[in-house]
Amino acid sequence: MSQDQTTNQSWGGRFSEPVDAFVARFTASVDFDKRLYKHDIQGSIAHATMLAKVGVLSDSERDSIIDGLRAIQGEIEAGQFDWRVDLEDVHMNIEARLTERVGITGKKLHTGRSRNDQVATDIRLWLREEIDIIVAELERLQRGLLQQAEQHAEVIMPGFTHLQTAQPVTFGHHLLAWFEMLCRDRERLLDCRKRVNRMPLGSAALAGTTYPIDRQLTCELLGFDAVSGNSLDGVSDRDFAIEFCAAAALAMMHLSRFSEELVLWTSAQFNFIELPDRFCTGSSIMPQKKNPDVPELVRGKSGRVYGHLMGLLTLMKSQPLAYNKDNQEDKEPLFDAADTLRDSLRAFADMIPAIRPRVDVMREAARRGFSTATDLADYLVRKGLPFRDCHEIVGHAVKYGVDSGKDLAEMSLDELRRFSDQIGQDVFEVLTLEGSVNARDHIGGTAPAQVRAAVQRGRELLGDS
Repeated sequence: MSQDQTTNQSWGGRFSEPVDAFVARFTASVDFDKRLYKHDIQGSIAHATMLAKVGVLSDSERDSIIDGLRAIQGEIEAGQFDWRVDLEDVHMNIEARLTERVGITGKKLHTGRSRNDQVATDIRLWLREEIDIIVAELERLQRGLLQQAEQHAEVIMPGFTHLQTAQPVTFGHHLLAWFEMLCRDRERLLDCRKRVNRMPLGSAALAGTTYPIDRQLTCELLGFDAVSGNSLDGVSDRDFAIEFCAAAALAMMHLSRFSEELVLWTSAQFNFIELPDRFCTGSSIMPQKKNPDVPELVRGKSGRVYGHLMGLLTLMKSQPLAYNKDNQEDKEPLFDAADTLRDSLRAFADMIPAIRPRVDVMREAARRGFSTATDLADYLVRKGLPFRDCHEIVGHAVKYGVDSGKDLAEMSLDELRRFSDQIGQDVFEVLTLEGSVNARDHIGGTAPAQVRAAVQRGRELLGDS
């Protein structure tokens, strides 16, 4: 069969008829893996440099290849590159164009490697860069939370369990709970990056290569921490992508929880915060509406990333060693998971510093819900009563408050003494909202002083102090 009958000149010699046009489109990945172009070129430049170092390429061949690759990158970034589906993927598109530019020397670039280890390397290079971008957005969000927490360290709001008023907390303390979740997300991503940053290049198709390659040199040129230890594993596993999606799913779960609270807090029923108009939309039929679309959309996108995690796990669960065509399906979910997490973090990092708490509304909500009931029980314990007896005493006091329409702090001393003669005038020091939050003055507590100390620790963690 002549070359012009084939649809892919890189492997057409084995075949006696061209690939069906539909099959060519169905099996091609160039429509989505072309976003790896920069990393494919980066890997190829390092590979050519190594091949020249070990004597497989001459210095002039190396220079011709590198100059051609850099020119191709310029064409791609200028929108002047002709991506061809018949060339299947990003690798063959770039190699074919390189051969057009520099002649037969371009065909020597693939010496000592396979598309199997090439694509595994490209994905790792791409994901390493994406993790760095994502962590930077995550840290920007964390800085916004620290800024808000410091500014609102003394603003009192109700803390909830079961979405019922539980105890008063400070708004700054609540925001720092989000900060802590993001700290763990950041740790997971940075830890994941360590395993992403291992180089499979040199594994070739599955068994390594007979050429005298220097994998350690290529590793250093590409900034990897180590080379993969087994060629079969190097080309075939995608656990690093699955691990990233797991970390991304956890981060999106946290963002979804943040979103749920923001949606609740902006509702007329809570009215705790105001979101700037630029993060909201209106209704096509109800002119009064101001919808918190950004947090709602982020909440919805969490399911998208969960799906990508399950998709990749399912993709890998039955694959024998080594590489299989199934792995072509790894890129779209990985790309979308990274894009979704990055964009969600960016939206939150822009939005959080612009939130304005409705201080009076929050305080009134904390005052209404008998949120200092536990403080009254603790007060009685300090007077020498068993906690279970104190719990019952305060329960009776709360029932009286419900019936009379009075919060505990609004009752007179005589009213409170109906329930225990151990209650004295000093009880009002613990029944106030300020007294309640200030009393929780320990690491991790809601006291304003502890909020400010936590903000300082957070800044030190991010390297900002």
